[in-house]
Amino acid sequence: MDIRLAKSAKESAKESAPLGAGAPAAYNPSGWSTASQIAICGIFLILLIAALEQARPLLLPATCAFVIGLMLGPLQARAKNAGLPSLVTAIALWLLVVVVFYGLIALLAAPALDWIGKAPEIGATIKDKFHFLNRPLQAMQDLRNAILPDSQKTGLGIDIVNFVTPALTFVTPAIGQIMIFFGTLFFFLLGRARLRSALVSQFDDKARRLRALRIMSAVEHSLTSYLSVVAVINLAVGAAAFAIAFAVGLPNPIAWGALAFLLNFIPYIGALIMQVVLLAVGLVTFPTLAHALIAPLAYLAFTTLEGHFITPGIMGRQLTLMPLTVFLSLIFWTWLWGPVGAFLAVPLLIVAMVAIQHIFPSDEPVLPG
Repeated sequence: MDIRLAKSAKESAKESAPLGAGAPAAYNPSGWSTASQIAICGIFLILLIAALEQARPLLLPATCAFVIGLMLGPLQARAKNAGLPSLVTAIALWLLVVVVFYGLIALLAAPALDWIGKAPEIGATIKDKFHFLNRPLQAMQDLRNAILPDSQKTGLGIDIVNFVTPALTFVTPAIGQIMIFFGTLFFFLLGRARLRSALVSQFDDKARRLRALRIMSAVEHSLTSYLSVVAVINLAVGAAAFAIAFAVGLPNPIAWGALAFLLNFIPYIGALIMQVVLLAVGLVTFPTLAHALIAPLAYLAFTTLEGHFITPGIMGRQLTLMPLTVFLSLIFWTWLWGPVGAFLAVPLLIVAMVAIQHIFPSDEPVLPG
């Protein structure tokens, strides 16, 4: 009897207990699923960066050609609306790029070769001008000799030839890359309309096709606006550099104007490189350090005025990008593709920002301030 009462009590307790009480917790895979997705995205990103770096000899000239082709797209569309054949327009725009490319090379090649030939003399002259730094450098040399073993000791002297030669080898593209660039650019300009149609036809939905067309048109318009505005501003910067070099008395002022025009396409870093170049040339050309500082200081004042007032006022809000975003894009593409990547940093950032704005439109109001 007692046994029956005990069993009935246990059964009643089980029935009265809430469902699932005392049972082990069920396995919830949602956390692991999210972690696995993040890991897959991270692995894909790492592999993508590695692929971009390994395929740089092919992707770099092709990307340059696509970016310049997109910049020239609206001009080609206007020529087509005017009744010009696509072949004639493609050849004319291609020849324009060739003339600009080789014109800049012609302006910069002779002075660059001249200064490279004078590299030992330049190094000795700069060392004499900065003789007041001999004592601090000697103190650093003594400190390093006391810390580092003999196997790791190297001189603190700057060999300009060893610095300039790898830089020129890295900056100057190979003949094969030049052929890839001009070949890709020509066939892109020739088949631009077919390429747009082929990309749009990949979408089945009409709304997606319209979105793809809007993205491509917005990318071309933004890149063309950026190129035209920045080119005009850089022409003014180049003219200012020419005037400064001519007024101060630097040799080859036309070359310094062309170099300033070219380097100003690189945000932040381009102006800094130009100031260093003007200082180095001034140290070699002029007898005193004060005279050598005139050109870089004058160029610094002009580029500061241009970067903080002229360029933002001309570009307006539509072409204004966050400085932090521009700087991070500049660092990434320079690290990945070198100096040419620095030139492509802002155009590629514009392409990405325009695509993101159309794919993920924001309907939220912009907060003041």
